Amino acid sequence: MIPTSVREVEKMGWDYIDVIIFTGDAFIDHPSFGTAVIARYLQKYGYRVAVVPQPNWRDDLRDFKKLGKPRLYFGVNSGAMDSMVNHYTASKRLRSNDAYTPMGKAGARPDYAVTVYTGILKRLYPDIPVVIGGIEASLRRLTHYDYWKDTLMPSILVSSGADYLSYGMGERTMLELTRALESGRNEADIRKIPQLAFFMTGQCRLKDAIYLHSFEKCREDKSAFAENFHVIETAANMMSPQVIIEPCADGYVRVNPPYPPATEQEMDSFWDLPFTKLPHPRYKGKHIPAYEMIKFSVNTHRGCFGGCNFCTIAAHQGKFIQSRSEKSITDEIARLKSLPGFAGNISDVGGPTANMYGMGGRNPEICAACRRKSCLFPTPCRNLDRSHARLLALYSRISGIKGIRHFYIGSGIRYDLFLDEKGFVDETSRPYFTELVTEHTSGILKVAPEHTEDKVLKLMSKPPFSLFVGLRREFDSLVRASGKHCLLVPYFISGHPGCGMAEMKRLSENPALKGIRTDQVQDFTPTPMTTSSVMFYTGIDPRTMQKVFVERDIENKRKQKSFFFIKK
Repeated sequence: MIPTSVREVEKMGWDYIDVIIFTGDAFIDHPSFGTAVIARYLQKYGYRVAVVPQPNWRDDLRDFKKLGKPRLYFGVNSGAMDSMVNHYTASKRLRSNDAYTPMGKAGARPDYAVTVYTGILKRLYPDIPVVIGGIEASLRRLTHYDYWKDTLMPSILVSSGADYLSYGMGERTMLELTRALESGRNEADIRKIPQLAFFMTGQCRLKDAIYLHSFEKCREDKSAFAENFHVIETAANMMSPQVIIEPCADGYVRVNPPYPPATEQEMDSFWDLPFTKLPHPRYKGKHIPAYEMIKFSVNTHRGCFGGCNFCTIAAHQGKFIQSRSEKSITDEIARLKSLPGFAGNISDVGGPTANMYGMGGRNPEICAACRRKSCLFPTPCRNLDRSHARLLALYSRISGIKGIRHFYIGSGIRYDLFLDEKGFVDETSRPYFTELVTEHTSGILKVAPEHTEDKVLKLMSKPPFSLFVGLRREFDSLVRASGKHCLLVPYFISGHPGCGMAEMKRLSENPALKGIRTDQVQDFTPTPMTTSSVMFYTGIDPRTMQKVFVERDIENKRKQKSFFFIKK
């Protein structure tokens, strides 16, 4: 058990706690939630970890005081989402619910939760280190555009005052840092830990490093910010990048290179932990919407090499696919049968992109030297092995597990992994597509062409719309032949840089969309550390430094989205 209260700590007989994690989410002991993963992973190595979920930051701060000081450090995250994305719509309207809070109740965490929680802990316990992580900290690790304040903000290390930032998927970093703090390793040694970032005063004299424009320079000159981002993004998609140094105020932020992609054995070790896969008992009888969505799901891998400009997955999880073993996955599925309410149906077997499981470069040496952001755009890399053979074999093994009636693929797929302008790309492509549609789709196959206009798609780093036309042709043919009742539902984005009313009008009138449901349109929200958000703020494509049209007016953005529905 991971305790969340004084009574639970006492029940476990603890006279000290090594690490106390504060999080903006309700605590759910499931591998889909980073707090549970880090807590369980540290617990595996003998550390005593407690979690304080959704502490009240408005009252006398008793939630921040109740467990006292940890022996080693405080951990802080905002939850599974950036707190600002969690709170506000693309129109900057306050959301009325929060899927990560019991009963979906809004208002259980502050805006900029990582900064608020860290500030409180630093005031109460100035001598105890604070380590921040999770999606909010990870994607704000350097100078970033904040859509909600409509301004550039410095690294969250500067605004929060945290001692360390563990970016990306943090198991290895947090274990190494915990061991280092426990053993009293000197600061210079700790600052070499991979995938760790921190702020230091003074001037950096490290020779083998990438030096960015300062935060102050970026604030004065948008082109400097665009140049910075291109360098950061290139490094984030390399196997072995250098240290990144970004000057700010009277010092600099240092971001150490990440660990190498996790091996299959390491991936298995992150999942083969004693998760209860249930909300903490403190929520008994309370509905947590986010949990209901994922409670019977299984994650197969991490990473995404799609390289969409509006997406943060690669910046957080990395470009290189890190897959679990088939045994680890099937063992987890077999254990689902012991969960309350499980009736043999798995809602999702997937990952950031479901059909990237087991994929990678044929020649690892080419991947090690690669600087491409995407393995698929503008054209698929010739070194990329797009075979779905391993995935089909996994599906076969899952189907053979006693007690499993159905399993679905709820995660997104990339159809350019099995389809190109000439048709199916290899001998595994058609069998995969056939099985996906006929066996693992619950009546609706959702795909994301995102737009119809090539000019906009290029700014998104998405394949041409003609590929979706080919997909629809194959889908319609397959559904007719199989006799299945299944719908193809495309997702689109309005208001993306490069998209105006004319582009949305052409999208809504595209003849290739006739006869299918086309109401899934999302207004673009600029989130930290994406190419698209940099374009939105600067009006510059950081890859080419060319100017880009951007619709920044919220009312006009709303019209772009609503126009599509009006036409329908």
